[in-house]
Amino acid sequence: MTEINDKTTHFGRETIPENEKAGRVQGVFNSVASKYDIMNDVMSVGIHRLWKDAMMDWLAPRPGQRLLDVAGGTGDISFRFLERAGQGHATVLDLTEPMLVEGRKRAEAANLADSLNWVVGDAMALPFPDNSFDVYTISFGIRNVTRPQQALTEAYRVLRPGGRLMVLEFSQLPNEGLQKLYDLYSFNIIPRMGQLIAGDRDSYQYLVESIRNFPDQDSFLAMVRQAGFENARYRNLSMGIAALHSGWKI
Repeated sequence: MTEINDKTTHFGRETIPENEKAGRVQGVFNSVASKYDIMNDVMSVGIHRLWKDAMMDWLAPRPGQRLLDVAGGTGDISFRFLERAGQGHATVLDLTEPMLVEGRKRAEAANLADSLNWVVGDAMALPFPDNSFDVYTISFGIRNVTRPQQALTEAYRVLRPGGRLMVLEFSQLPNEGLQKLYDLYSFNIIPRMGQLIAGDRDSYQYLVESIRNFPDQDSFLAMVRQAGFENARYRNLSMGIAALHSGWKI
């Protein structure tokens, strides 16, 4: 699990004081912001695009919906949401301003600036009133939050009744042999790619280690339910390399 006790947490393989994690995560994404989208393509051989499309398929955005995309970085999920909805609004919230700067550039290039807001903020203390959004998404971000359970509680608070949570995150393969092969790739290849492409091995070493520390699919499903969400379910993607968790505020 991510939390060890009330005062410490994981940062990759390290155990650190909770109050240090947000700053260290910020440092990771400050470092890789300009190369983040390229590295996603390289690390996953482009498969992350299929996972995000699967997320939109299950979410089925509707015209006029308001999305809060937490840990939304460069806006990849928000752009997909707006395209599928046809008409709507997305607020991208991220702890790291350089990631949002890259996203704004993309929005301006795509003539979507009027449909997006960009907010620097913390998933554990969202700067929005209760019942503000129709949809809450967090994609490959919740494992970087110091207290994921608190982030889920905040998600529940800001969603309106009838609103939906959707979490896309790396997860665990159910087959031990396949998991070992995936770990071999992750720990040996991805940090080297980070060094080669982004000039930053350590940040990608942390990202790989953070995946191994995150709860498995059923454990995270229990956390979604604990936050108050109903009709909560998950779907494995690529045999469990990633998983989608869905829940409703009813």
